[in-house]
Amino acid sequence: MEKIHYLGVDIGGTKVAFRVEADAECVDETVFPWAPRHSAARDLAQLGSFVGELRTRLGVSFRAVGVAVPATVGPAGRVTAWPSRPEWAGTDLAVALPALFPGAAVAWADDGDLGALAEARRSGCDDLLYLGVGTGVGGGLVLNGELCPGLGRGSFEIGHLVVEMSGPRCLCGRRGCLQAIASGPATLRRATRLRGRTVPFDDLRQAWCDGRPWAVSVIRRTCRALAVAAIGVQELVHPRLVLLGGGFASGIPGFVEAVSAYLAELARPGLLPLPVRPAASGGLSSLHGAVSLARLAAP
Repeated sequence: MEKIHYLGVDIGGTKVAFRVEADAECVDETVFPWAPRHSAARDLAQLGSFVGELRTRLGVSFRAVGVAVPATVGPAGRVTAWPSRPEWAGTDLAVALPALFPGAAVAWADDGDLGALAEARRSGCDDLLYLGVGTGVGGGLVLNGELCPGLGRGSFEIGHLVVEMSGPRCLCGRRGCLQAIASGPATLRRATRLRGRTVPFDDLRQAWCDGRPWAVSVIRRTCRALAVAAIGVQELVHPRLVLLGGGFASGIPGFVEAVSAYLAELARPGLLPLPVRPAASGGLSSLHGAVSLARLAAP
């Protein structure tokens, strides 16, 4: 009996990740970097070319495809904003994405929401807050086992929650958004300003591990901002668990513990501190969620 193949695609600001599953097995997992920014049409052409190569290499067709999208998408399916790749504004995903995957059912959703969905299933927790810290800060909220606000009803944009009124300007135009303070690039920019020279991720990581004051200061501000955002969510809807993922957070030893310490410090009397754990999928939560979406979309 021929196996049914599902494809998950996680579109990021700097790279695109793919995961192919058949039955309960992973058949293939791969990543390609975006070419330099030019236009949405060129990005889509590059994406289509890679999908074609993937299909040929594996010798399979896909029953359904789930796509994790970091952009803000309006009710009509058009991209309204994507600060990392603003050229995509106005792109009609309802037209562009199905054209890349002929013969397959195609669905898409916010990458943070899909990350939360995947982590809720893996953790067995029906009430959790997921935070993905990478090129941006995404996240999702699962309550009673369901995404909040729910697929097709808008995304959970915790990256644009204002946590410092006089904080740095975000790409969205506001000041003090969580993403403008706690994303990987924002954290590295603070390190660069402090050091007076470009600080690569590996240098920041090593300096943090060595206890260098400048690195400790930089990363602690990131962790504090994440804790402030999580506390706000706790006060409103009371998740039972916070899971931290994303490439940046997963690459810094002790990151989860630092966020946990700030959450304990900020806890209001009478409320237990929110427990914090690393996401089971590390930086791949959204990708696993995209495969789950593909399975849901399959006819």
